[in-house]
Amino acid sequence: MGITVGIRTRRGKRVKGGVHPPESKHLTADKPIVRMEAPELVTIPLRQHVGAPCSPRVKRGDRVLVGTLIGDSEAFVSAPVHSSVSGTVRGIAPHPHPAGGESPAVTIENDGLYERDPSLRPLEWRDMEPDEIRRAVRAAGMVGLGGAAFPTHVKLAPPKEFPIHTVILNGAECEPFLTADYRLMLEHPEDVVEGLRIIMSAVGAHRAIIAVEDNKPLAVKKLAEVVRDPSIELRTLKTRYPQGAEKVLITNLLGREVPSGGLPMHVGVVVNNVGTARAIAQYFRTGLPLVERVVTVTGSVIREPSNLLVPLGSSFAAAVEACGGFSASPAKVIMGGPMMGLAQYTLEVPVVKGTSGILALSDREAAYEVPREPVCIRCGRCVEVCPMNLIPTYLAAFSHREKWDQVRRLNINDCIECGCCTYTCPTRNPIVQLIKVGKAELARLKTLQEQRAREREEAMEQGGRDGDL
Repeated sequence: MGITVGIRTRRGKRVKGGVHPPESKHLTADKPIVRMEAPELVTIPLRQHVGAPCSPRVKRGDRVLVGTLIGDSEAFVSAPVHSSVSGTVRGIAPHPHPAGGESPAVTIENDGLYERDPSLRPLEWRDMEPDEIRRAVRAAGMVGLGGAAFPTHVKLAPPKEFPIHTVILNGAECEPFLTADYRLMLEHPEDVVEGLRIIMSAVGAHRAIIAVEDNKPLAVKKLAEVVRDPSIELRTLKTRYPQGAEKVLITNLLGREVPSGGLPMHVGVVVNNVGTARAIAQYFRTGLPLVERVVTVTGSVIREPSNLLVPLGSSFAAAVEACGGFSASPAKVIMGGPMMGLAQYTLEVPVVKGTSGILALSDREAAYEVPREPVCIRCGRCVEVCPMNLIPTYLAAFSHREKWDQVRRLNINDCIECGCCTYTCPTRNPIVQLIKVGKAELARLKTLQEQRAREREEAMEQGGRDGDL
């Protein structure tokens, strides 16, 4: 007789702040995941994660197989990159990246055979120590598939002074239009739960929560049929954006607040995406590293909105073509969803590990006139909807005026860039964009300060050596 697992619903608990934009998930919610054939050329960036970019491990003319290592780094905060096809390396050169700018990338001519690297082997995680699991997760190139692309092995290796008691598996997928995680929960619930157990083993947690918004009852049902473990709770949460932000999840599920500038590990928690858990389970079962991911290709001007299993390195253009192409010329194409996604200037950018969706908007949907100068009418809406207790209008104004000490004092780095402030602003101020500028400038100033400090130390050391002569 199986163990009965309770499904707890927190309907009385709403996201502090937040908004409820039109979901628009009906376009793809009922569309099963379909495997997409890779194009003749795949271009795989060596930067697909937070942290240090990879250096190439192949050269022009090399033959590679599915799963062959093509890029790696010695840095701890990084993740290796593997080939998604079998074929011949045609070049390594800078290429447009969907996260902005250009990145060195390996272009591979697909031979259509999809031969797997013979070194790939399944692993039995139950026989492995936590350190071994973490090393395997790193070797697989795992990153957060919710969009942030933070290297997973780093999350699974908190310092000893921060023991992990709870793992939260994020199945909220609160961003409008996107349904990739929803389809994974429907079609592969066993893998989702198995991946969660592997994560729990890696961090030594004895408790886990799978969190799903209450607009996904079928996903909750499928997961409930699979979860047969008293240490794993399945909870439904009120649908409200940004319910899926990890700090918001921790507060709403556990009643704990991550301190300013802190991380989930500081309150004994690790948060992972359901897609990441599924990919981890697939890797241990098959030995196949992260070389493909589910992408929701959607929008009013996509002929056949779909959920595609896309080989990494396939172009956005190829993914759109696999969905029948455009029914009308798009006014804007976004990687991700409309709230936090990044607008693209070309469809020749490749699908990367952080590509959760490709969203094409019409002229009417994309029409949004931004004022030349930010104009705040002191309505307070952005403050009311901010889930992080910030004052977005001040952050934006100080960033616009280059008052960097002020934005630092107001904890700008606590902003999760959810976009609720911009969404509610009646004067259409580009609040999130200005906050991003401020965060980037603070990071630049910090790097410059550290560089100058190193130069001073080197000068002092050199002066000391000269004095000994």
